[in-house]
Amino acid sequence: MVENHLIHETSPYLLQHVHNPVDWYGWNNTALKKAKDENKPIFLSIGYSACHWCHVMAHESFENEEVAKFMNENFVNIKVDREERPDIDDIYQKVCQIATGQGGWPLSIFLTPDQKPFYIGTYFPVLDSYGRPGFGSICRQLSQSWKEKPKDIEKSAENFLNALHKPETNLHSKLERVLLDEAAMNLYQLGDSFFGGFGSAPKFPNAANISFLFRYAKLSGLSKFNEFALKTLKKMAKGGIFDQIGGGFHRYSTDTQWLVPHFEKMLYDNALIPVNYVEAYQITKDPFYLDVLQKTLDFVLREMTSSEGGFYSAYDADSEGIEGKFYVWTKHEIKEILGSDADIFCLYYDVTDGGNWEGNNILCNNLNISTVAFNFGISEDKVKEILNTCSEKLLKIRSARVSPGLDDKILVSWNSLMITAFAKGYRVTNDSRYLNAAKTCIDFIETTLFKDEKLLRTYKNGTAKIDGFLEDYSYFANALLDVFEIEPNPKYLNLSLKLGNYLINHFWDSKNNSFFMTSDNHEKLIIRPKSNYDLSLPSGNSVSSFLMLRLYHLSQEQHFLEITRKILESQAQTAAENPFGYGYLLNTLCIYLEKPSEITIINTENSELCKSILNDYLPNSFIVTINNSNQLSHLSEISFFTGKSFEDKTSVFVCKNLTCSLPLYSINDVNSHL
Repeated sequence: MVENHLIHETSPYLLQHVHNPVDWYGWNNTALKKAKDENKPIFLSIGYSACHWCHVMAHESFENEEVAKFMNENFVNIKVDREERPDIDDIYQKVCQIATGQGGWPLSIFLTPDQKPFYIGTYFPVLDSYGRPGFGSICRQLSQSWKEKPKDIEKSAENFLNALHKPETNLHSKLERVLLDEAAMNLYQLGDSFFGGFGSAPKFPNAANISFLFRYAKLSGLSKFNEFALKTLKKMAKGGIFDQIGGGFHRYSTDTQWLVPHFEKMLYDNALIPVNYVEAYQITKDPFYLDVLQKTLDFVLREMTSSEGGFYSAYDADSEGIEGKFYVWTKHEIKEILGSDADIFCLYYDVTDGGNWEGNNILCNNLNISTVAFNFGISEDKVKEILNTCSEKLLKIRSARVSPGLDDKILVSWNSLMITAFAKGYRVTNDSRYLNAAKTCIDFIETTLFKDEKLLRTYKNGTAKIDGFLEDYSYFANALLDVFEIEPNPKYLNLSLKLGNYLINHFWDSKNNSFFMTSDNHEKLIIRPKSNYDLSLPSGNSVSSFLMLRLYHLSQEQHFLEITRKILESQAQTAAENPFGYGYLLNTLCIYLEKPSEITIINTENSELCKSILNDYLPNSFIVTINNSNQLSHLSEISFFTGKSFEDKTSVFVCKNLTCSLPLYSINDVNSHL
């Protein structure tokens, strides 16, 4: 079987294309040099392993011998995994937005040998159809233009490049409460009042925006923001976007009511969304939210954790070439498996003979346990027991099906989000498995992906590679602090401080008061990219602003606070006007304006006072728990812990505006200081 140059890559996405007749290269000096030496245009295809339309275009065009032959003769063909190289993806997604008004994957770009784009789009069918030009005819037309109309190509490329180099237009704004008021109202107006979430189909979870609404509700005292956020989380957890028997969230819903998902499962969704359920539980104390949290974290432990302690990237939407096949059921199947309990299960999970999606059933829930119990004349506890037993049986059967493809590369940034989720999950569950998973992953990253005082981005099959990006540094440094707050080992804080200072020294743009996506010693591309939007992932700038604020409060080193202030001042007005794309930044702005409380809980073992504080919703507090005098003695030189002593009973110190309370011994005393 023919192999192309991708055989030397580690990315599962790139390896999916290793037997294409297209003579693919990875993004490397060999490919770029070949384009220059032979004066051939580059065809750059960017995608990722769980991308459905990437698979479709690959099957239609890249496995087509005739199309591949023309590509090989007329272009240098390069494949990029956008999860490995977010810098390249960011640059050319911006070009696609400029050219077409939208982006997405697969991203299909034609470049000059010096990487300048001159034609761009997303998915192209192999033949003219769906109102789109066929990929084969595009290749022929552009190849001809390259040879016969080079000035037209150069002009198009220069136009794109000029648009990319357009100066930043950040509005410098005074940081005040009115920005949060404006942002909250603008975001609330985007909400779907019936099903929750924002906008219409397709509907994405948008975890940072939910967190912001929770924060604003506490700040303003307006319950409607809490109610909307809680409705969204409840509707999501009852819909098909949540894997009802296996746990974990699918990528997004193709409809407005969260029923029919795009069935891929991404690590980052299953790291970001659980934090919302932690917050919802802290606000309501409703065990429903705790159950969703635990099912999601348990899914990651069970199915997305490597033997080395890192977390895998994604599961594909397809299995056996059919999207969703792994997850759906017929009523006949369920009755055969569950026998006499099937009727209860089918009523609760809305399973019907005709199905709710293409003749099959996506499990979802529209009934309360009490309604099912009344219908069958049994207790609610008995219904719960039956549902749990049935779910275990179905999960066991499902696990024997052909599984969707697993992208088993390990990314520092996404792993760091997962560390945060496990740390926050541990706080409200006290489940040691979650804390252990977080600590093991930190050890794995520190041992495997931190080399010569720098982070690498990705790991697969024993190989760590690619210089870390802003999100790798900021997410990981932030995750270190999440674990430090639970188990204050100085090594976590010291490494976070080291990474924070590395960001300032190598990523900071002092002219525009924000961070570049790449360091000053990174590979030079046509521009040095920068991203400020919080969409599927929080932007590295937003996370960095929060990280710097936390580092300041722990260390009292003023330069960290200055960085936070500069980022917020440069982006807050834009965030207030367009809150949908700045949820994480707005959360940081909430904390900054509220002047966070620094809470130290000492002697926490089996303490009801400690549990009460950790189970409370205190979004504008930095909380560190200390279990023994030895821990405290190792922290004595850190500003946050100065003047605090270990006692025989649980004591709490609350500091605000550089003033600390005396030791507090009751929840009422703590609350009075908050």
